[in-house]
Amino acid sequence: MEYIYAAMLLHSAGKEINEQNLRSVLEASSVQVDEARLKALVAALEEVDIEEAIKQAAFAAAPAAQAAPAQEAAAEQQEEQKEEEEKKEEESEEEALEGLGALFG
Repeated sequence: MEYIYAAMLLHSAGKEINEQNLRSVLEASSVQVDEARLKALVAALEEVDIEEAIKQAAFAAAPAAQAAPAQEAAAEQQEEQKEEEEKKEEESEEEALEGLGALFG
C-alpha cells in the first residue's frame, strides 16, 4: 500500500509519477524499495487518469454512505407497522369484550 500512497502523494503534489520520484518518496519514509513493484506500479499507472479514478471511487462510495439512512428509515417503518398491529389487536380485544358485555347486559 505504501507504493500506492507514494503515488497519490506525488499526484497531489503535482509531481510526475515515475520511478525516481516514487523511489525518493519511499526512501524518505524508510520503506525498502522493491524494484519490481516500483516498475510494475509505474507501468500500471502510465495510462490511468488518476483524477478520473478518484472521481469514480468517490461516486462508487456514495451509495454505500446513503444506505445507512435508508436502513434507518426501513427500521422506523417496521416499528410503525408493529405499533399499528398492536393497536389493531387491542381494538379487537375491546370489541370482543363489548360483545360479551352485550350478552350479559
